[in-house]
Amino acid sequence: MNFWKTLLASLIGSFVAFGLVMLIFILIVVAAIGGAMSSATSGGGGAAVSVKENSVLHIEMDSPIVERGNENEFNFNPATFESETSIGLNHFVKDLEKAKGDDRIKGIFLEVKNFSCAPSTLLDLHNALEAFKSSGKWIVAYGENYTQGGYYLASVADEVHLNPEGMFDWRGLNAESIFFKKMLDKLGIEAQIIRGPDNKFKSAVEPFMLESMSDANRQQLKTFIDDIWNVMLGHISASRNVTINELNAYADSLVFIQNEKALNAKLLDALSYQDQVMDILKERSGVASDSTTTARDENSSDSKLRMVSLSDYHNAKVKRTNEDESTPDFKKEKIAVVYAVGDIMSGEGDDQTIGSDRIAKALRDAREDEKVKAIVLRVNSPGGSALASEVIWRETQLIKESGKPLVVSMGDYAASGGYYIACSADKIFANPNTITGSIGVFGIVPNMQKFWDEKVGITFDRYETNPHADMISTNKPLDQKEMEAFQTMVTDIYDSFITHVSEGRGIEKATVDSLGQGRVWSGEDALAIGLVDELGNLQDAIEAAAEMAQLTDYATRELPELIDPFKELINDLMGQKQTAILKSSLGENFTLYQFIDYVAKMKGVQARLPFIIKIE
Repeated sequence: MNFWKTLLASLIGSFVAFGLVMLIFILIVVAAIGGAMSSATSGGGGAAVSVKENSVLHIEMDSPIVERGNENEFNFNPATFESETSIGLNHFVKDLEKAKGDDRIKGIFLEVKNFSCAPSTLLDLHNALEAFKSSGKWIVAYGENYTQGGYYLASVADEVHLNPEGMFDWRGLNAESIFFKKMLDKLGIEAQIIRGPDNKFKSAVEPFMLESMSDANRQQLKTFIDDIWNVMLGHISASRNVTINELNAYADSLVFIQNEKALNAKLLDALSYQDQVMDILKERSGVASDSTTTARDENSSDSKLRMVSLSDYHNAKVKRTNEDESTPDFKKEKIAVVYAVGDIMSGEGDDQTIGSDRIAKALRDAREDEKVKAIVLRVNSPGGSALASEVIWRETQLIKESGKPLVVSMGDYAASGGYYIACSADKIFANPNTITGSIGVFGIVPNMQKFWDEKVGITFDRYETNPHADMISTNKPLDQKEMEAFQTMVTDIYDSFITHVSEGRGIEKATVDSLGQGRVWSGEDALAIGLVDELGNLQDAIEAAAEMAQLTDYATRELPELIDPFKELINDLMGQKQTAILKSSLGENFTLYQFIDYVAKMKGVQARLPFIIKIE
């Protein structure tokens, strides 16, 4: 009888397992079909779009901004079973440069929705729009609401429209830190913290040891937040012909809670509905009809407004002015652009984290490729593992020894470990709003003895062959000798850090120490103190690398290869990654989860920025 029960249970289990496998397979097939259709209609690596004369480039700012767009992006969220999109900063800049010289594109319709991004990315988006406008073409902006970052982009436009019932947010910037000290005290958990010598600005550890900001942290926070705000004010002042003092006064008074006052202050051109803005676009395009089409409407007539989305336009072909003189990209000498994006950690990593193995290999491949004559390392990282940073740094040294020029382009962040991997470059570019420096290290060893004993009722006992065999246990406090051993290790790593910076930047080691101590600098301030060489974006860095390598006709090769989106989807569906589900469930609280999760995964001594700043 037991045999038949077992057999029946096995059969049922097999059918259930088979059903789950088939469900996953069906989901993958459906998603693949959807992705293929999306690619065919949205430019994600699909067929080239035919752009007709007198077209308007439609840019919707409603998606996350990522450092690097995927040519074959597969936009599917397994948590919600909905498609997701993102805007690659590299695509945005290249596509607007293409549109700038494309006679078929008459102007841009910039539709600003809810989006946020870090300060340097926001500046790059702003500058790309400014560069487009410098060609003499027009930009019309519209938003149902304007966040401060959204308005900063819209302020470039020739006309800025806001929905009559929309919200205009203008109140200044703030940076908020979260502190866990009281919670840890209540739980009976002690964060045993070891910092580099005099690393008083290394505030990544403050949430675990203080209940509010230290004076040193507040000082550095004020410096670079003020720098970011002043850059925004300067650009808006120039675009809208309003003084910086007036802009600050408006923020202080919260006067723009009423949209009419923003209109009267000349920060807006009109309070309009979207259909009214469409009429303006038609007039600017020389269209009198009431109808609107997209670039894919083959039945369009000359009387209709032609709109082409940014994602469609990415695959649009532009005629070369000197077609006969053009050399195919695969035959040209190359500049390798290596993207190092996200937290730094040992191992492989992915497109949003810097795995030391993956990035080191990308740098090595670029160094060993005979067609690559120069290398640009694009760093957008708040740091992470000191050991992983050292592994990547070593590859930058080998590039310098090979004689190939190495140029660094800093994105939103190139701080702590992010600066570690950048410091040896021949030339370093940063945006004024880049957050960099943070030259310092720390380690945290939690002591959870009271938590287990007094809060949970669990005790531990052990046997060790030597007095400090249990040194890294989290269930007991470090004794004095163990604390001294950790301090020595952290001090040695900090010394290696400032030595690398001293040798890479040609600055006295004592001076590097005085500039370090964990202090964060804006790109503008970093230029003044010698931590970077020039202010500029990724394209500026590429052009500098070309000049150093004496290249005039070249192509760029982006590394490392982006991860296959299908593999990412399968990982999500098979439960190997829970990020998508957590993000969907936690909403705005997902950032808190990310912070706690990162702390839990810390291994070894860290060289990491204490905060992430986004402008909304």
